[in-house]
Amino acid sequence: MDDMEKTQVMESSEDFAAMLEDSEASVHTGQVVKGQIVQLSDDGVIVDIPGKADGLIKKNDLVTAEPKVGDEIEAEVVKLNDGEGYVLLSERKVLATRNWEKLVSEYDEGSCVEAVGREAVNGGLIADVMGVRAFIPASHLSRRYVENIGEFVGKTMTVKIIEVDKAKHRIVASRKAFLAEEKKKAWETIEKDQVVKGIVRRLTDFGAFVDIGGVDGLIHVTDLAWHRVKHPSDVVTPGQEVEVKITGVDREKERIQLSLKAMQPQPWDTAEEKYPVGSIVEGKVVRITTFGAFVELEPGLDGLVHISQCALRRIAKVEDAVQVGQEVRVKVLKVDKEAKRISLSIREALTEEVDYNAEVQGLEFEDVPAEEVTEAVEETPVDAE
Repeated sequence: MDDMEKTQVMESSEDFAAMLEDSEASVHTGQVVKGQIVQLSDDGVIVDIPGKADGLIKKNDLVTAEPKVGDEIEAEVVKLNDGEGYVLLSERKVLATRNWEKLVSEYDEGSCVEAVGREAVNGGLIADVMGVRAFIPASHLSRRYVENIGEFVGKTMTVKIIEVDKAKHRIVASRKAFLAEEKKKAWETIEKDQVVKGIVRRLTDFGAFVDIGGVDGLIHVTDLAWHRVKHPSDVVTPGQEVEVKITGVDREKERIQLSLKAMQPQPWDTAEEKYPVGSIVEGKVVRITTFGAFVELEPGLDGLVHISQCALRRIAKVEDAVQVGQEVRVKVLKVDKEAKRISLSIREALTEEVDYNAEVQGLEFEDVPAEEVTEAVEETPVDAE
């Protein structure tokens, strides 16, 4: 074999070796590959990498929120063989690499970013921030003590990056720092008499605390409604959105007074029109004193029946005629809108009923037997609480 033939054989052998090497060549750790999702599993997703072995992206390394079969996905090779014959991939690493410099920039500028809680661990929460793994200490999850860190898993929240380890590509974030900034901004805009929307956060015996955009305000139990409220839970519930009026601002003590009833019609505004003098209406006895009985005409609007107006006959005490909880018919004697007082009479209402019955029977009031008048009072139903 001459030298030319030897050279051709050697070149052919080298070409063949190169082709063989290429055909056997596999992906390498750190390589970014593209593939198509071919299967969804409890562990994650199976990805078809053209010309190579199938890849597996575990749930913790998956960024796509709702992966579907047929979707194209880009991921970084983490391990050539996971022990089951799959190439272990990570979509998160690709995103983290691309977003790392952006996150460092956000940190330098003191900006806030979105995070998604991934896992509750000892001392805090592991979160995903733009594909980068972040740690949020338990003390930085809220302005208040967090008893159950797990409640933040799966939750999207805004955080501020407070520490960056460039060598290890690790960050520490704080939701508390973001909330503090929001609180500061809120205080700059809050003014008395503003009408704002908020979320009821918690209830106490004396009122309801409402988040009005970064700061909490209190609706005292007396400001929940125009009528008497026994407990805030009778009017509002935690998580409910409410529209309230700011009635007081103490910046030094960081206290805000709110009113829900200020956003509701004031019953006294229409009292004269709804209950004209001389009209007979129904109400419920809600309170009894030595001088008379208070009758509720509607929530927030009570009238007084003086003891002298509680019955047709003279009585020693109010309870001889009516009881708390009893439904009664009363006649409106006077409405004083300015003083917020309504004078009522059970006696006048009964008199009109007796007069009407007598008129129907063709009798004068003086002709009505006294025992019938007494029966009219005694037969008035008593529905005590």
